[in-house]
Amino acid sequence: MAGHVVISGGGTGVGAETARHFAEAGYKVTILGRTEATLQAQGVPYQICDVTDDAAVRAAFTAAREAQGPVTAVIANAGAATSVPFAKMTAADLTAMTDVNLTGVFNVWQAALPDMKTAGSGRMIAIASTAGLKGYPYVAGYCAAKHGVVGLTRALAVELAALGITVNAICPGFVETPLLERSIANIVEKTGMSAGDAAKSLTKGNPQRRFIQTDEVAATALWLCSDAAKSVNGHALSLSGGEI
Repeated sequence: MAGHVVISGGGTGVGAETARHFAEAGYKVTILGRTEATLQAQGVPYQICDVTDDAAVRAAFTAAREAQGPVTAVIANAGAATSVPFAKMTAADLTAMTDVNLTGVFNVWQAALPDMKTAGSGRMIAIASTAGLKGYPYVAGYCAAKHGVVGLTRALAVELAALGITVNAICPGFVETPLLERSIANIVEKTGMSAGDAAKSLTKGNPQRRFIQTDEVAATALWLCSDAAKSVNGHALSLSGGEI
């Protein structure tokens, strides 16, 4: 099912690796992000936008569509995580997490929907997290947002199925990305652990005792866009070595 895929958060980490996988598979690829330098470095067409800004997202999709044709697949990958004890959280902390991790998915998916409805087919994918399937301490806002993504996925899968559109979420455990590096640095700063011990504290929840790799997430997204996955709909697919 080659076509035109739009990937948010495409300048680094999972988004950049996913863009490479889809380009190599023959897709036209457009990546979205806030930082032009990282987007430009990926060597594929891009649009600058913040996924929390609905008008900016719609403008980015219009430009992407004009440049490369109708959108046949969309991968909502942009996200962020902050760590704070619940007792010290503010309403603004919660809003910050839901804005990028949940509303960002909503904005990107909604902007892609018209092309898919017209075509009578399409793939919507969110890069969620195991934090959308279980709880973790000190990241209540992130968990709440990712659980929201899974709920949105399941609702839209049912609502859009008759239109030929599938909607799925990929839920990785800790993925080895710059975001993970920042989490490890945060643990080191707050606990005095070494970086190695901090990393081990995060991998201990994975029965395979390792971090998920970006190419694993990218390959799963590519599979979900293949004909082999045309009946896979409404799933929150755990990539966690058996953690969940």
